[in-house]
Amino acid sequence: MIGMRYSGILSIFGAAVLTGCQSTTTVPVSKQPLEEMTTPVEAQTSQEAQAYASAEDVLNALTLDTLLVDGKLQQESTEPALEDYNNLWMRIRSQFSFDIPQNRRVVTQRNWYAKNQKYLNRVAKRAEPFLYFIVEEIERRNMPMELALLPIVESAFDPFAYSHGRASGMWQFISGTGTRYGLKQNWWYDGRRDVIASTRAALDYLSFLHKTLDGDWMNAIAAYNSGEGRVLRAIKKNKRKHLPTDFWSLDLPNETDMYVPKLLALVDLLKRHEEFKMTWPQIANHSVVEIVDTKRQTDLSVVADLSGYAIDDLYKLNPGYNQWASDPKGPHTFLLPKKNAALLRSKLSDAKLTARPNWERYTIRSGDSLNKIAVKFKTTVAVLQSVNNIKGNMIREGGTLLIPVAAKDPKRYQLVLASKKKVAKQLKRTSGTSRIDYTVKKGDSFWKIAQKFKISTKQLSKWNQNKLPKQIRPGDKLVIWKTKSKNAKTLRTITYKVRSGDSLARIAKKFKISVNDILAWNQLDEKQFIQPGQKLKLHIDVTRS
Repeated sequence: MIGMRYSGILSIFGAAVLTGCQSTTTVPVSKQPLEEMTTPVEAQTSQEAQAYASAEDVLNALTLDTLLVDGKLQQESTEPALEDYNNLWMRIRSQFSFDIPQNRRVVTQRNWYAKNQKYLNRVAKRAEPFLYFIVEEIERRNMPMELALLPIVESAFDPFAYSHGRASGMWQFISGTGTRYGLKQNWWYDGRRDVIASTRAALDYLSFLHKTLDGDWMNAIAAYNSGEGRVLRAIKKNKRKHLPTDFWSLDLPNETDMYVPKLLALVDLLKRHEEFKMTWPQIANHSVVEIVDTKRQTDLSVVADLSGYAIDDLYKLNPGYNQWASDPKGPHTFLLPKKNAALLRSKLSDAKLTARPNWERYTIRSGDSLNKIAVKFKTTVAVLQSVNNIKGNMIREGGTLLIPVAAKDPKRYQLVLASKKKVAKQLKRTSGTSRIDYTVKKGDSFWKIAQKFKISTKQLSKWNQNKLPKQIRPGDKLVIWKTKSKNAKTLRTITYKVRSGDSLARIAKKFKISVNDILAWNQLDEKQFIQPGQKLKLHIDVTRS
């Protein structure tokens, strides 16, 4: 239809121009004023008048000129509208805008993902309830749709993820950055694990980084991983040396060097999924969950009962809650499947029903303290102070305190409690470690480095974004987490000047440390000789040396 309509206009327009060129008594159509072309010229016969085009015809023909490429009419786009996509992954794919370089870093990461279809299946399963919201939020802000895949790199879409660097949630916020972007964190609630809140915060942060780094999305994404300060310093360093300041030219930590390529590799696999024979499990292109605001502190077990939704499943959709109830001061929002959300709303509107947690009134006894009472009821001093409006730590015998308690048997909150224990265990494990940035040397291998630091190759790979043994090269930087000594309080760092006749074994014996530690602290090769005057960094226990 489009071709037929425009071919007719072209015929009229062509004939009009031809007639104008042949006539010496009339103004050519191409130059005649539009208002004079609305009717045939009086001197012409009706047959000749047909050679003239109306103003509308001329404008249509001129418009057509913009549709012609090499003389051929360009058809209207057959790309389906965003809402026409049944699979949300395809909606995401249709909006990609990044160029994907086919360099070693990207190809290496792409090869890993391409060989791990089961991993992608697990990721898609976790993403299913949340991905539609993320896509909608990215579109609303007019940000690159590639960012929808960033949670795969960050946490594999696991809102319970907790890293060695104490980053938490699907978007992996550390505490400080989370607070900076409005993510509340206390005994009751951790906004870093709240998918809705953390998604908004992550996109706020990425928008800030994009603006701060002069509109360069690759550098902004790198800064999301390592911090804007580190990326800005790398840019400044390159500028001083008159070097390019794009991501691929910057000297950044190994983790960040792999971070951006991982995202680009995933984008490439989704963009060319048929070529790589990758299956992206279908996710419906519509919301499957809704947010319900209960407007007050609410017990998770009661919400589960009122909505007809299993409490463990409720917690999986609402991982921001640390306890059996929402924070007394909010938020009080719950993410639920649509039908369960509708049921909860209808039940909450019944004035006879309440979803409030239970409160126990406790009479203060002799010898009690806020700390003792908090331990007894498995809460914190801060919570007791908050709910009882206590500013200090003073309490009086005979006085009473309100203690929040779960509405149901504690066994009903097993997933919540298990998650709390897991986080506590991770906190305990990471609190006794220190980070070492190790530079790979010629002759190094995964096995040698692991042996040097008394760790497993599996740990080394995990700490470095699942880097494979064959991928390391001299000059690469690896992150290593070393467990601190139990007597860490007595450790001191000194600079030791090597003397004539010294050897690593003698220095190690003198300060009661190991040769391997000296090698690691100073990034020395065990075959390397030390020279008089050389300075070594040592961490020694002053009570033993």
